[in-house]
Amino acid sequence: MKPYTTIILAITLFNYCTLAIASNWESLPETAPAPKDNPGTAEKVELGKMLFFDPRISSTGTISCNSCHNVFLGGEDNRPFSAGVGAQLGGRSAPTVWNSAFSQVQFWDGRAGSLEEQAKGPVTNPIEMGMKSWDEVVARLNQMPGYKIAFKKAFGNKSIITADNAAKAIAAYERTLITPNSPFDQYVKGDKTALTKNQVRGMELFAKVGCQSCHSGAAFNGQAVGASGFYAKFPIYRKNDYVSEYKFLEDGGRYQVSKEMSDKDMYKVPTLRNISLTAPYFHNGSVKTLKEAIKVMGQVQLNKSLSNSEVDDIHAFLMSLEGRFPHQQMPQLPGLNGGTFTP
Repeated sequence: MKPYTTIILAITLFNYCTLAIASNWESLPETAPAPKDNPGTAEKVELGKMLFFDPRISSTGTISCNSCHNVFLGGEDNRPFSAGVGAQLGGRSAPTVWNSAFSQVQFWDGRAGSLEEQAKGPVTNPIEMGMKSWDEVVARLNQMPGYKIAFKKAFGNKSIITADNAAKAIAAYERTLITPNSPFDQYVKGDKTALTKNQVRGMELFAKVGCQSCHSGAAFNGQAVGASGFYAKFPIYRKNDYVSEYKFLEDGGRYQVSKEMSDKDMYKVPTLRNISLTAPYFHNGSVKTLKEAIKVMGQVQLNKSLSNSEVDDIHAFLMSLEGRFPHQQMPQLPGLNGGTFTP
């Protein structure tokens, strides 16, 4: 085969692969799938919002779900480690709750297989919300007549306050926390004016250098809607200064849950939706800026030293993933009918 023929074939193959990758861009759905045993209703969502914002389901009465997953910000708290009861610090950066409905597993290590399962964890975690048990939570909620009414509206007249129903309500509310119609979504749907030139360059570069190998799908978390959870090893390439500088090997990832060596340093791939709002970055919140995070990812995951102009373009593209946030209004929480709340 003549040399120029080989070159033409190589270029053709590269263009074909690039087009194939580009054809996989997906816009974010405007609704999230719900399990058959927990369909969303307005009453259930309202109850879930009340529980999400109520600090009284923490041992000290000071920490709510929203304390660490602030829906008036990027769905987390912009801290390396969240502060729980007694100002205790956790060991990982809080993931965003926005678009969490599109992740098939929850927590950095994937230890919860659903939003319902995830909702139960922090409440009884001694560092986070500090309740001794869900029985204690249920007893506290039963002291508030307003919650009895809200649970009946959400789950039927014969319903009682239970841990499972509370978790279902919180999960139903969280499934409404979706941010569609970002500039990227508008571009994918056909509006070619929705992205700037450098955002388009960044989009193409994002696919070309290999970012899309993990951060694919509508939520840029590697998970197709309805598929199982997706994990990735982090970091892959370790012979660079970033690994020690940012202490990436001190956690262990999914290994902390499974104790299987094959899970060592495996993490759930996080969404990149609204990534411009969720600094600091990575599981340990060690990187303060998005541009630095892009450089780090290029080196430790792709073994590529990205130039400043490449970083700028990818950064511009990631900024286009900031969607439209549904209006959030603080709920009216049930009172104690003249009683006093005692943690």
